[in-house]
Amino acid sequence: MTADALSSLAVQLLGGFASASSLFLVAAGLSLIFGVSRIVNFAHGGFFMLGAYIAYSLIATFSSTIGFWPSLLLAAMVVAMLGAVVEMLLLRRIYHAPELLQLLATFALGLIIKDAVLASWGPEELPGPRAPGLGGAVAILGRQFPAYDLFLMAAGPAVWALLWLLLHRTRWGILVRAATEDRAMASALGIRQAWLFTAVFALGCFLAGLGGALQLPRESAHLELDINAIGSAFAVVVIGGMGSVSGAFVAALLISQIKALCIWIGLVEIASVEFSFSKLTLVVEFVVMAVVLVVRPWGLFGKPTVGNQQASFAFEKPVFALPGLLLQGTKHHSSLRSGVVRSLPVLGVAGLLLALLLIPILNAADAPYTLVLLVDILTAALFAASLFFIAGPGGMHSFGHAAYFGLGAYGAALAVRQFGWPMEVALLLAPIAGGFAALVYGWFCVRLSGVYLSMLTLAFAQMSWALVYQADAVTGGSNGLTGIWPADWLADDRAYYSLVLGAVSLSVLLLYLILQAPFGLALRAVRDAPLRAEALGIDRLRVQWLAFVIAGVFAGLAGGLYAFSKGSISPEVLHVNKSVDALAMVLLGGVQTIAGPLLGAAVFTGLHDTVARSTDYWRALLGGIIVLLTLAAPLGLAGVAGRIWQAIARRFYARDGAKSQ
Repeated sequence: MTADALSSLAVQLLGGFASASSLFLVAAGLSLIFGVSRIVNFAHGGFFMLGAYIAYSLIATFSSTIGFWPSLLLAAMVVAMLGAVVEMLLLRRIYHAPELLQLLATFALGLIIKDAVLASWGPEELPGPRAPGLGGAVAILGRQFPAYDLFLMAAGPAVWALLWLLLHRTRWGILVRAATEDRAMASALGIRQAWLFTAVFALGCFLAGLGGALQLPRESAHLELDINAIGSAFAVVVIGGMGSVSGAFVAALLISQIKALCIWIGLVEIASVEFSFSKLTLVVEFVVMAVVLVVRPWGLFGKPTVGNQQASFAFEKPVFALPGLLLQGTKHHSSLRSGVVRSLPVLGVAGLLLALLLIPILNAADAPYTLVLLVDILTAALFAASLFFIAGPGGMHSFGHAAYFGLGAYGAALAVRQFGWPMEVALLLAPIAGGFAALVYGWFCVRLSGVYLSMLTLAFAQMSWALVYQADAVTGGSNGLTGIWPADWLADDRAYYSLVLGAVSLSVLLLYLILQAPFGLALRAVRDAPLRAEALGIDRLRVQWLAFVIAGVFAGLAGGLYAFSKGSISPEVLHVNKSVDALAMVLLGGVQTIAGPLLGAAVFTGLHDTVARSTDYWRALLGGIIVLLTLAAPLGLAGVAGRIWQAIARRFYARDGAKSQ
């Protein structure tokens, strides 16, 4: 290796240390919040973004009076205060809710923060000012290195040392570590957890805001800072071990150095094929996270959990089967009125299908737009139902379900574009592609549980996204693939809508029948009592693995239907945002019944379309609606409808009983 190559490598590694400091700051706050409150805070990237924007405004306004560096600290303090307010008004109400409900609330909060930033600072990038005295470069081994990066290299370890002293040498730190180790015991000892949680959340937001503020001289403030930061931060926290600040520091160093090494290697030729290591920087953290979770599921510095720590919802029979349950033990269920009550859900489903079939005829004036929206709702409903299959009765919370949806869509698209297959055959490849991906990914995922399983699914999904994004010659890269249209006999919107309606209806029915079959009972058994299920001879890993494959098959079919409805496909269908959308649909509808994700998909997609057309700040409005629904209906819309239906049915049965007496 030449001296020039060695100097280039050294400078790249030094730049990696600077990047590690910024990454550590946002990840340390996320790790603290999860360690104490157990909340998977998807809004943490939003607080990082707020730190950058608030610092920009404070520097522009007060740099001449209080100075540059105090403005950065003040920005972090403002973010901390905002975090404390959010914790007291919103998060404190959902600490005892299941993990997925907390995820939905923080996802909605992230949407609100993004639009608040958009409304306050506009859509344009805001270039950050140079740090006083650190705006130039210094010579290192004959190469120029930014002076500000040298400051960041020192800032990261300094913050880690201060956090270590705070957590290990103060009474407050002892209380935080006690709550992290055993929340129940900490409460029994009289620790006021409410204010402790508020303080920890504020500290986590302070670190995120400080990270955003310190990043401003290196990178312009823009609206994608939140999503760019949160994915890497989650990876760092999981690699280091959930709740371990020291683990987050080591993981940030590891990831940043690997990225720096990939940039230094650049473009190489392997077996006459050019390979760009630089492109791996998009997915390095997720590759490392996947490897660590497979080898050491609790992270480098984390501690193994005992048993199955997943937070799960109770799974009941679908809403349209509830009257049958209510009739059990009822003496007077043979009356005419009780018979009518029992038949209403079936009639309702039949009426809904009939209405969906008649919409193209009854709404002929606005049929094209209505049919496009309904196709979007139907494909989203199937996508959400496939996620519900493993998240509800399976108890496996996937943050990367978009992988199967997107790979199914690309499988069908490539069959048409690359192989010239007819649309009918290409559509059959979509569920095969989704199922095969689930077969491979699921084999690793089912060996974990709780948030670690969720993060491994996220890692696989992001690796799939990066593969599609970078394979320009095959997938079209960031531009995607176009010209993916249905067959001639489906060219009419009404014909394709009928196909989608039939495919989705049949798929949902099959999912329902599978859940009512012995396999569905076994799936719920390994979710609720894994040790007892294994004692009965049920192979937990095999049952959950098969559930992953089934969910992947139907998610892939939804992706194929989506691709042909749009005529094109792009890598966004595999991104984490798509997975979070599916989770939002499932949780809005409720995970107690299979009707929940269908209702949630309809409401979420309809709201998204309506709100997006009515205002530029549709994210904030949609996020606000989701927050209200989360607080008012924690069981989801279908859960609320089920409770209402039970009350109505009981009232009818009570009247029948009184009359018969």
